[in-house]
Amino acid sequence: YSKTQIFWAEFLIYFGGSWGWALGKGESTFWAQQAVSTLINPPFAMSLAIMLFGTIALAKKKYGWVILCFGVLIQVKAYAGVLALGGLFVAAVYEFILKRKYGLFGVWSLSAMLAILLFLPLNGLSGELVVLKPFWLLETMMQVSDRVGWVRFGEAMVNYKYGQIWWKAVPAYGVAFLIFWYGNMGMRLIGEFTVAAWVKDWRRLGLVRVFMVSVILGGVVLPMFFVQKGTPWNTIQFFYYSLFFMSIIAGVGFGAIVELMKKKSHELLLVVGIVGMTLPTSYQTLKNNYLTIRPPSYLPNEEVEALKFLSAQPAGVVLTYPFDEEASKRAEAPKPLYLYVTTAYVSAYSKKPVYLEDEMNLDITGFDWRGRRSLVEEFYESLDENFVYDFLRENNISYIYWVGGQRARLGETQLGIERIFENSKVDIYIVQ
Repeated sequence: YSKTQIFWAEFLIYFGGSWGWALGKGESTFWAQQAVSTLINPPFAMSLAIMLFGTIALAKKKYGWVILCFGVLIQVKAYAGVLALGGLFVAAVYEFILKRKYGLFGVWSLSAMLAILLFLPLNGLSGELVVLKPFWLLETMMQVSDRVGWVRFGEAMVNYKYGQIWWKAVPAYGVAFLIFWYGNMGMRLIGEFTVAAWVKDWRRLGLVRVFMVSVILGGVVLPMFFVQKGTPWNTIQFFYYSLFFMSIIAGVGFGAIVELMKKKSHELLLVVGIVGMTLPTSYQTLKNNYLTIRPPSYLPNEEVEALKFLSAQPAGVVLTYPFDEEASKRAEAPKPLYLYVTTAYVSAYSKKPVYLEDEMNLDITGFDWRGRRSLVEEFYESLDENFVYDFLRENNISYIYWVGGQRARLGETQLGIERIFENSKVDIYIVQ
Protein backbone atom coordinates (compact mmCIF):
# COMPACT_ATOMS: atom_id res chain seq x y z
CA TYR A 1 0.00 0.00 0.00
CA SER A 2 2.95 2.32 -0.63
CA LYS A 3 2.18 4.90 -3.32
CA THR A 4 5.90 5.27 -4.01
CA GLN A 5 6.35 1.55 -4.62
CA ILE A 6 3.19 1.42 -6.72
CA PHE A 7 4.44 4.31 -8.86
CA TRP A 8 7.81 2.73 -9.59
CA ALA A 9 6.24 -0.67 -10.29
CA GLU A 10 3.95 0.96 -12.86
CA PHE A 11 6.84 2.98 -14.29
CA LEU A 12 8.85 -0.17 -14.98
CA ILE A 13 5.80 -2.07 -16.28
CA TYR A 14 5.21 0.57 -18.96
CA PHE A 15 8.75 1.79 -19.67
CA GLY A 16 11.05 -1.06 -18.64
CA GLY A 17 13.66 -1.79 -21.30
CA SER A 18 16.73 -3.80 -22.17
CA TRP A 19 20.36 -2.71 -22.41
CA GLY A 20 20.19 -2.90 -26.21
CA TRP A 21 20.52 0.87 -26.48
CA ALA A 22 23.87 0.70 -24.64
CA LEU A 23 25.18 -1.50 -27.49
CA GLY A 24 23.81 0.90 -30.11
CA LYS A 25 21.07 -1.60 -31.05
CA GLY A 26 17.31 -2.02 -30.60
CA GLU A 27 14.98 -3.21 -27.87
CA SER A 28 15.13 -6.89 -28.96
CA THR A 29 18.93 -7.13 -29.07
CA PHE A 30 18.66 -9.94 -26.51
CA TRP A 31 15.61 -11.44 -28.32
CA ALA A 32 12.80 -10.21 -26.04
CA GLN A 33 10.66 -7.25 -27.01
CA GLN A 34 10.24 -4.73 -24.24
CA ALA A 35 7.26 -3.00 -22.62
CA VAL A 36 6.91 -0.34 -25.33
CA SER A 37 6.11 -3.12 -27.85
CA THR A 38 4.69 -6.03 -25.85
CA LEU A 39 1.88 -3.98 -24.33
CA ILE A 40 0.44 -3.12 -27.76
CA ASN A 41 -0.24 -6.85 -28.28
CA PRO A 42 -3.97 -7.17 -27.39
CA PRO A 43 -3.97 -10.88 -26.34
CA PHE A 44 -0.86 -10.33 -24.19
CA ALA A 45 -2.34 -7.25 -22.51
CA MET A 46 -5.62 -9.08 -21.89
CA SER A 47 -3.79 -12.10 -20.46
CA LEU A 48 -1.98 -9.82 -18.00
CA ALA A 49 -5.27 -8.41 -16.78
CA ILE A 50 -6.73 -11.89 -16.24
CA MET A 51 -3.53 -13.20 -14.63
CA LEU A 52 -3.42 -10.25 -12.24
CA PHE A 53 -7.09 -10.70 -11.36
CA GLY A 54 -6.40 -14.37 -10.63
CA THR A 55 -3.37 -13.44 -8.54
CA ILE A 56 -5.46 -11.02 -6.45
CA ALA A 57 -8.08 -13.76 -6.02
CA LEU A 58 -5.32 -16.12 -4.86
CA ALA A 59 -4.18 -13.54 -2.30
CA LYS A 60 -7.75 -13.19 -0.99
CA LYS A 61 -8.41 -16.95 -1.16
CA LYS A 62 -11.32 -16.46 -3.57
CA TYR A 63 -10.65 -19.82 -5.15
CA GLY A 64 -13.67 -19.83 -7.46
CA TRP A 65 -12.23 -16.79 -9.24
CA VAL A 66 -8.77 -18.39 -9.27
CA ILE A 67 -10.20 -21.45 -11.08
CA LEU A 68 -12.06 -19.29 -13.59
CA CYS A 69 -9.16 -16.93 -14.33
CA PHE A 70 -6.38 -19.49 -14.59
CA GLY A 71 -8.68 -21.94 -16.38
CA VAL A 72 -9.67 -19.59 -19.22
CA LEU A 73 -6.25 -17.93 -19.48
CA ILE A 74 -4.85 -20.60 -21.81
CA GLN A 75 -7.48 -19.69 -24.40
CA VAL A 76 -6.54 -16.00 -24.25
CA LYS A 77 -2.79 -16.59 -24.43
CA ALA A 78 -1.44 -20.14 -24.26
CA TYR A 79 1.92 -19.03 -22.87
CA ALA A 80 0.19 -17.28 -19.98
CA GLY A 81 -2.02 -20.29 -19.29
CA VAL A 82 0.94 -22.67 -19.05
CA LEU A 83 2.83 -20.34 -16.70
CA ALA A 84 -0.19 -19.60 -14.52
CA LEU A 85 -1.04 -23.29 -14.07
CA GLY A 86 2.61 -24.07 -13.38
CA GLY A 87 2.86 -21.26 -10.83
CA LEU A 88 -0.37 -22.37 -9.15
CA PHE A 89 0.94 -25.94 -8.87
CA VAL A 90 4.18 -24.75 -7.23
CA ALA A 91 2.11 -22.64 -4.83
CA ALA A 92 0.07 -25.75 -3.97
CA VAL A 93 3.27 -27.71 -3.28
CA TYR A 94 4.55 -24.83 -1.11
CA GLU A 95 1.32 -24.77 0.93
CA PHE A 96 1.46 -28.53 1.42
CA ILE A 97 5.11 -28.46 2.58
CA LEU A 98 4.48 -25.59 4.97
CA LYS A 99 1.00 -26.38 6.29
CA ARG A 100 0.22 -29.93 5.10
CA LYS A 101 -2.89 -28.65 3.33
CA TYR A 102 -4.20 -30.17 0.11
CA GLY A 103 -6.81 -27.52 -0.77
CA LEU A 104 -4.79 -25.69 -3.40
CA PHE A 105 -4.14 -28.94 -5.28
CA GLY A 106 -7.91 -29.14 -5.79
CA VAL A 107 -7.97 -25.56 -7.08
CA TRP A 108 -5.12 -26.37 -9.45
CA SER A 109 -6.84 -29.57 -10.66
CA LEU A 110 -10.10 -27.78 -11.45
CA SER A 111 -8.21 -24.94 -13.19
CA ALA A 112 -6.26 -27.46 -15.28
CA MET A 113 -9.44 -29.37 -16.19
CA LEU A 114 -11.17 -26.16 -17.31
CA ALA A 115 -8.10 -25.21 -19.36
CA ILE A 116 -8.03 -28.62 -21.07
CA LEU A 117 -11.76 -28.53 -21.82
CA LEU A 118 -11.41 -25.10 -23.44
CA PHE A 119 -8.10 -25.65 -25.21
CA LEU A 120 -8.29 -29.08 -26.84
CA PRO A 121 -11.51 -28.69 -28.88
CA LEU A 122 -10.33 -25.38 -30.37
CA ASN A 123 -6.60 -26.07 -30.65
CA GLY A 124 -6.33 -29.69 -31.68
CA LEU A 125 -3.67 -28.84 -34.27
CA SER A 126 -1.40 -27.14 -31.71
CA GLY A 127 -0.23 -30.23 -29.84
CA GLU A 128 3.00 -30.69 -31.80
CA LEU A 129 3.84 -27.03 -32.42
CA VAL A 130 6.38 -26.77 -29.60
CA VAL A 131 9.52 -28.87 -30.02
CA LEU A 132 12.54 -29.50 -27.82
CA LYS A 133 15.56 -27.53 -29.06
CA PRO A 134 17.72 -26.52 -26.10
CA PHE A 135 19.39 -23.10 -26.11
CA TRP A 136 18.36 -22.15 -29.65
CA LEU A 137 17.59 -18.62 -28.43
CA LEU A 138 21.03 -18.25 -26.84
CA GLU A 139 22.84 -19.54 -29.92
CA THR A 140 21.00 -17.25 -32.34
CA MET A 141 21.24 -14.29 -29.96
CA MET A 142 25.02 -14.54 -29.99
CA GLN A 143 25.39 -15.30 -33.71
CA VAL A 144 22.85 -13.17 -35.54
CA SER A 145 24.00 -9.66 -36.46
CA ASP A 146 20.78 -7.85 -35.52
CA ARG A 147 20.88 -9.41 -32.04
CA VAL A 148 24.03 -9.35 -29.89
CA GLY A 149 26.01 -10.48 -32.91
CA TRP A 150 29.12 -11.75 -31.09
CA VAL A 151 29.65 -14.21 -33.93
CA ARG A 152 32.98 -15.67 -32.83
CA PHE A 153 31.64 -16.44 -29.35
CA GLY A 154 28.41 -17.89 -30.78
CA GLU A 155 30.22 -20.20 -33.18
CA ALA A 156 32.60 -21.33 -30.44
CA MET A 157 29.82 -22.26 -27.99
CA VAL A 158 27.98 -24.27 -30.66
CA ASN A 159 31.18 -26.08 -31.68
CA TYR A 160 31.91 -26.90 -28.03
CA LYS A 161 28.43 -28.43 -27.71
CA TYR A 162 28.60 -30.54 -30.86
CA GLY A 163 32.17 -31.53 -30.07
CA GLN A 164 31.02 -32.50 -26.55
CA ILE A 165 33.76 -30.37 -25.00
CA TRP A 166 31.59 -29.84 -21.93
CA TRP A 167 34.19 -28.12 -19.75
CA LYS A 168 34.11 -25.28 -22.31
CA ALA A 169 30.50 -25.57 -23.47
CA VAL A 170 28.92 -25.29 -20.01
CA PRO A 171 30.60 -21.97 -19.02
CA ALA A 172 30.09 -20.59 -22.57
CA TYR A 173 26.37 -21.24 -22.47
CA GLY A 174 26.31 -19.94 -18.89
CA VAL A 175 27.82 -16.63 -20.02
CA ALA A 176 25.34 -16.44 -22.92
CA PHE A 177 22.46 -17.01 -20.52
CA LEU A 178 23.68 -14.24 -18.21
CA ILE A 179 23.91 -11.91 -21.22
CA PHE A 180 20.35 -12.89 -22.15
CA TRP A 181 19.01 -12.43 -18.60
CA TYR A 182 20.70 -9.19 -17.62
CA GLY A 183 20.58 -7.75 -21.12
CA ASN A 184 16.80 -8.08 -21.18
CA MET A 185 16.26 -7.10 -17.56
CA GLY A 186 17.77 -3.64 -17.79
CA MET A 187 16.97 -1.77 -14.58
CA ARG A 188 14.60 -4.54 -13.53
CA LEU A 189 17.69 -6.29 -12.17
CA ILE A 190 17.00 -4.34 -8.96
CA GLY A 191 14.21 -6.85 -8.35
CA GLU A 192 16.76 -9.61 -7.78
CA PHE A 193 17.62 -8.16 -4.37
CA THR A 194 13.95 -8.22 -3.36
CA VAL A 195 13.54 -11.82 -4.57
CA ALA A 196 16.70 -12.85 -2.71
CA ALA A 197 15.30 -11.34 0.50
CA TRP A 198 12.03 -13.24 -0.04
CA VAL A 199 13.74 -16.58 -0.66
CA LYS A 200 16.02 -16.13 2.35
CA ASP A 201 12.94 -16.09 4.56
CA TRP A 202 11.07 -18.63 2.45
CA ARG A 203 8.68 -19.77 5.18
CA ARG A 204 7.08 -16.33 5.14
CA LEU A 205 6.92 -16.00 1.39
CA GLY A 206 3.17 -16.51 1.01
CA LEU A 207 1.27 -17.98 -1.93
CA VAL A 208 1.32 -14.86 -4.12
CA ARG A 209 5.09 -14.41 -3.95
CA VAL A 210 5.64 -18.11 -4.62
CA PHE A 211 3.31 -17.84 -7.61
CA MET A 212 5.10 -14.76 -8.99
CA VAL A 213 8.59 -16.20 -8.59
CA SER A 214 7.43 -19.47 -10.21
CA VAL A 215 6.04 -17.58 -13.22
CA ILE A 216 9.31 -15.64 -13.56
CA LEU A 217 11.39 -18.83 -13.46
CA GLY A 218 9.06 -20.70 -15.80
CA GLY A 219 9.06 -17.78 -18.20
CA VAL A 220 12.84 -17.91 -18.59
CA VAL A 221 13.38 -21.69 -18.43
CA LEU A 222 10.77 -22.81 -21.01
CA PRO A 223 12.05 -20.74 -23.97
CA MET A 224 15.58 -21.92 -23.19
CA PHE A 225 14.56 -25.48 -24.08
CA PHE A 226 11.56 -25.25 -26.42
CA VAL A 227 10.94 -23.51 -29.74
CA GLN A 228 7.89 -23.25 -31.94
CA LYS A 229 7.65 -24.90 -35.33
CA GLY A 230 7.64 -22.44 -38.20
CA THR A 231 8.55 -19.42 -36.06
CA PRO A 232 11.00 -20.79 -33.48
CA TRP A 233 11.57 -17.45 -31.73
CA ASN A 234 7.86 -17.24 -30.78
CA THR A 235 8.42 -19.07 -27.48
CA ILE A 236 10.25 -15.95 -26.26
CA GLN A 237 6.73 -14.82 -25.33
CA PHE A 238 6.99 -16.98 -22.21
CA PHE A 239 9.70 -14.58 -21.07
CA TYR A 240 7.46 -11.52 -21.43
CA TYR A 241 5.66 -12.61 -18.25
CA SER A 242 9.01 -12.85 -16.45
CA LEU A 243 9.73 -9.27 -17.47
CA PHE A 244 6.29 -8.14 -16.35
CA PHE A 245 6.46 -9.62 -12.86
CA MET A 246 10.09 -8.58 -12.44
CA SER A 247 8.94 -5.03 -13.24
CA ILE A 248 6.51 -5.17 -10.33
CA ILE A 249 9.07 -6.63 -7.94
CA ALA A 250 11.82 -4.23 -9.03
CA GLY A 251 9.45 -1.28 -8.65
CA VAL A 252 8.55 -2.38 -5.12
CA GLY A 253 12.24 -2.79 -4.27
CA PHE A 254 13.30 0.53 -5.77
CA GLY A 255 10.36 2.32 -4.15
CA ALA A 256 11.41 0.96 -0.78
CA ILE A 257 14.95 2.28 -1.31
CA VAL A 258 13.60 5.72 -2.26
CA GLU A 259 11.49 5.78 0.90
CA LEU A 260 14.62 5.16 2.99
CA MET A 261 16.46 8.14 1.51
CA LYS A 262 16.76 10.89 4.12
CA LYS A 263 18.29 13.51 1.84
CA LYS A 264 16.33 14.84 -1.13
CA SER A 265 19.56 15.16 -3.12
CA HIS A 266 20.22 11.42 -2.74
CA GLU A 267 16.65 10.61 -3.68
CA LEU A 268 16.87 12.84 -6.76
CA LEU A 269 20.12 11.19 -7.83
CA LEU A 270 18.52 7.73 -7.58
CA VAL A 271 15.43 8.80 -9.51
CA VAL A 272 17.45 10.46 -12.29
CA GLY A 273 19.62 7.34 -12.50
CA ILE A 274 16.78 4.82 -12.93
CA VAL A 275 14.82 7.06 -15.31
CA GLY A 276 17.91 7.87 -17.37
CA MET A 277 18.82 4.20 -17.79
CA THR A 278 15.25 2.97 -18.39
CA LEU A 279 13.74 5.42 -20.88
CA PRO A 280 16.27 5.12 -23.76
CA THR A 281 14.72 1.83 -24.93
CA SER A 282 11.21 3.29 -25.19
CA TYR A 283 12.49 6.51 -26.77
CA GLN A 284 14.59 4.66 -29.34
CA THR A 285 11.76 2.24 -30.26
CA LEU A 286 9.17 4.99 -30.57
CA LYS A 287 11.52 7.12 -32.65
CA ASN A 288 12.67 4.36 -35.01
CA ASN A 289 9.59 2.13 -35.25
CA TYR A 290 6.35 3.84 -34.31
CA LEU A 291 6.69 7.61 -34.76
CA THR A 292 8.71 7.69 -37.97
CA ILE A 293 7.97 10.22 -40.71
CA ARG A 294 7.68 7.37 -43.21
CA PRO A 295 5.68 4.40 -41.88
CA PRO A 296 6.86 0.90 -42.87
CA SER A 297 3.56 0.05 -44.57
CA TYR A 298 0.25 1.54 -45.68
CA LEU A 299 -3.05 0.65 -47.30
CA PRO A 300 -3.52 2.69 -50.51
CA ASN A 301 -6.76 4.63 -50.89
CA GLU A 302 -7.51 2.65 -54.04
CA GLU A 303 -7.46 -0.58 -52.03
CA VAL A 304 -9.60 0.96 -49.31
CA GLU A 305 -12.18 1.79 -51.99
CA ALA A 306 -11.95 -1.70 -53.55
CA LEU A 307 -12.20 -3.56 -50.25
CA LYS A 308 -15.17 -1.44 -49.18
CA PHE A 309 -16.87 -2.42 -52.44
CA LEU A 310 -16.02 -6.10 -51.89
CA SER A 311 -17.38 -6.02 -48.33
CA ALA A 312 -20.78 -5.02 -49.71
CA GLN A 313 -20.98 -8.01 -52.10
CA PRO A 314 -22.78 -11.28 -51.28
CA ALA A 315 -20.90 -13.84 -49.18
CA GLY A 316 -18.19 -15.85 -50.89
CA VAL A 317 -14.56 -16.98 -50.77
CA VAL A 318 -11.93 -14.60 -52.17
CA LEU A 319 -8.79 -15.65 -54.05
CA THR A 320 -5.80 -13.29 -53.82
CA TYR A 321 -2.32 -13.43 -55.27
CA PRO A 322 0.09 -15.35 -52.98
CA PHE A 323 2.50 -13.18 -50.97
CA ASP A 324 5.69 -12.56 -52.96
CA GLU A 325 8.65 -12.36 -50.57
CA GLU A 326 11.14 -11.44 -53.29
CA ALA A 327 8.99 -8.55 -54.51
CA SER A 328 8.64 -7.44 -50.89
CA LYS A 329 12.43 -7.27 -50.52
CA ARG A 330 12.70 -5.10 -53.63
CA ALA A 331 9.96 -2.67 -52.58
CA GLU A 332 10.85 0.52 -50.73
CA ALA A 333 9.13 1.77 -47.58
CA PRO A 334 6.40 2.59 -47.07
CA LYS A 335 5.24 -0.66 -48.68
CA PRO A 336 1.61 -1.37 -49.59
CA LEU A 337 0.27 -4.08 -47.31
CA TYR A 338 0.23 -6.73 -50.02
CA LEU A 339 4.04 -6.30 -50.30
CA TYR A 340 4.81 -5.72 -46.61
CA VAL A 341 4.42 -9.11 -44.93
CA THR A 342 1.91 -11.92 -45.31
CA THR A 343 -1.20 -10.70 -43.46
CA ALA A 344 -4.99 -11.18 -43.45
CA TYR A 345 -5.76 -7.62 -44.50
CA VAL A 346 -8.03 -8.56 -47.43
CA SER A 347 -10.14 -10.76 -45.16
CA ALA A 348 -10.18 -8.13 -42.42
CA TYR A 349 -11.31 -5.26 -44.67
CA SER A 350 -13.58 -7.19 -47.05
CA LYS A 351 -15.26 -9.18 -44.24
CA LYS A 352 -14.94 -12.32 -46.35
CA PRO A 353 -12.92 -15.55 -46.06
CA VAL A 354 -9.82 -15.69 -48.25
CA TYR A 355 -8.62 -18.95 -49.80
CA LEU A 356 -4.99 -18.39 -48.74
CA GLU A 357 -3.71 -15.50 -46.64
CA ASP A 358 -1.60 -14.72 -43.54
CA GLU A 359 0.79 -17.66 -43.96
CA MET A 360 2.78 -16.66 -40.87
CA ASN A 361 -0.12 -17.26 -38.50
CA LEU A 362 -1.19 -20.37 -40.39
CA ASP A 363 2.31 -21.66 -39.62
CA ILE A 364 2.03 -20.72 -35.95
CA THR A 365 -1.33 -22.44 -35.55
CA GLY A 366 -0.19 -25.61 -37.29
CA PHE A 367 -2.25 -25.58 -40.49
CA ASP A 368 -0.80 -27.36 -43.51
CA TRP A 369 -1.07 -24.39 -45.87
CA ARG A 370 1.85 -25.22 -48.18
CA GLY A 371 -0.17 -27.69 -50.24
CA ARG A 372 -2.79 -25.02 -50.78
CA ARG A 373 -0.11 -22.50 -51.75
CA SER A 374 1.26 -24.94 -54.34
CA LEU A 375 -2.21 -25.25 -55.86
CA VAL A 376 -2.61 -21.47 -55.99
CA GLU A 377 0.78 -21.05 -57.68
CA GLU A 378 -0.12 -23.76 -60.18
CA PHE A 379 -3.41 -21.97 -60.90
CA TYR A 380 -1.64 -18.71 -61.71
CA GLU A 381 1.06 -20.33 -63.89
CA SER A 382 -1.03 -22.98 -65.63
CA LEU A 383 -2.03 -22.88 -69.30
CA ASP A 384 -4.43 -25.81 -68.81
CA GLU A 385 -7.88 -24.27 -69.31
CA ASN A 386 -9.70 -27.19 -67.71
CA PHE A 387 -7.50 -27.11 -64.59
CA VAL A 388 -7.83 -23.35 -63.93
CA TYR A 389 -11.58 -23.37 -64.64
CA ASP A 390 -12.20 -26.33 -62.34
CA PHE A 391 -9.87 -25.01 -59.60
CA LEU A 392 -12.04 -21.96 -58.98
CA ARG A 393 -15.29 -23.88 -58.85
CA GLU A 394 -14.12 -26.94 -56.92
CA ASN A 395 -12.78 -24.65 -54.20
CA ASN A 396 -15.98 -22.56 -54.06
CA ILE A 397 -14.13 -19.35 -54.96
CA SER A 398 -16.53 -16.50 -55.70
CA TYR A 399 -14.21 -13.50 -56.10
CA ILE A 400 -10.67 -12.79 -57.31
CA TYR A 401 -8.84 -9.77 -55.89
CA TRP A 402 -5.83 -8.51 -57.86
CA VAL A 403 -3.73 -5.47 -57.02
CA GLY A 404 -0.75 -3.81 -58.69
CA GLY A 405 -1.04 -5.56 -62.04
CA GLN A 406 -1.35 -9.10 -60.67
CA ARG A 407 -2.76 -11.56 -63.20
CA ALA A 408 -3.05 -15.23 -64.12
CA ARG A 409 -1.42 -16.46 -67.34
CA LEU A 410 -4.80 -17.28 -68.86
CA GLY A 411 -7.42 -14.65 -69.58
CA GLU A 412 -10.89 -13.93 -68.24
CA THR A 413 -12.69 -16.11 -70.77
CA GLN A 414 -10.59 -19.21 -70.02
CA LEU A 415 -11.00 -18.64 -66.27
CA GLY A 416 -14.73 -17.99 -66.55
CA ILE A 417 -14.64 -14.73 -64.59
CA GLU A 418 -16.10 -11.25 -65.05
CA ARG A 419 -14.71 -7.94 -63.76
CA ILE A 420 -17.06 -6.16 -61.35
CA PHE A 421 -14.71 -3.46 -60.02
CA GLU A 422 -11.77 -1.52 -61.41
CA ASN A 423 -9.64 1.46 -60.43
CA SER A 424 -6.02 2.47 -61.03
CA LYS A 425 -4.63 -0.21 -58.65
CA VAL A 426 -7.24 -2.92 -58.07
CA ASP A 427 -9.35 -5.29 -60.16
CA ILE A 428 -12.06 -7.46 -58.64
CA TYR A 429 -13.62 -10.33 -60.57
CA ILE A 430 -16.62 -12.52 -59.87
CA VAL A 431 -16.47 -16.22 -60.76
CA GLN A 432 -19.35 -16.98 -63.10
